[in-house]
Amino acid sequence: MKPPHTKRATRAGSLEGQLLIAMPGMTDKRFRRSVIYMCAHSAEGAMGLIINQRAPGLTVPELLDQLEITPEGDAAELPARLQGMEVHVGGPVETGRGFVLHSSDYFAENSTLAIAGDTCLTATVDILRALVRGRGPRRAMLALGYSSWSPGQLENELHANGWLHGPADNDLIFSRNLDDKYERALLKLGVGLQHLVAQAGHA
Repeated sequence: MKPPHTKRATRAGSLEGQLLIAMPGMTDKRFRRSVIYMCAHSAEGAMGLIINQRAPGLTVPELLDQLEITPEGDAAELPARLQGMEVHVGGPVETGRGFVLHSSDYFAENSTLAIAGDTCLTATVDILRALVRGRGPRRAMLALGYSSWSPGQLENELHANGWLHGPADNDLIFSRNLDDKYERALLKLGVGLQHLVAQAGHA
């Protein structure tokens, strides 16, 4: 499911703009302890990006070099925040395709999807060029691939207690400390991980 470019009316009960948090008993290893920012959720299906998984063995400077956005050997000239930025695994679908989740101070007509509040999604290389030139969004997260669900699939997984869901905020979404995002997302719901694991163990 490819995200549209313009903002749609959000249906009642939609999780668009919220966090999807894997329950401790998640059996799919690809989503174990994952926190997903939901970019789209409608009767047509759902799409989101995992925000707490690193892409192993790939840095942002290396990715930009592969895309020929920076000349070879010029990685040192990148803005400091790009040099320290990690590439995320957004999900198991189209893992060769890049997505940038970002603050709304960058918006490209026909390319940027406004999701909720101050959060947007852009899937074109133009935003990467803007970031390299120091003219991109103030906050950004780069992911390869995305997570998607067919019509009714996510609802069934929620009914089977595969996921929790709750509010998102940009401090959590764009935090560079990926290791504590899962616990932080649970705490936003008022749920401690230790309590949740114990509860799942008695289900």
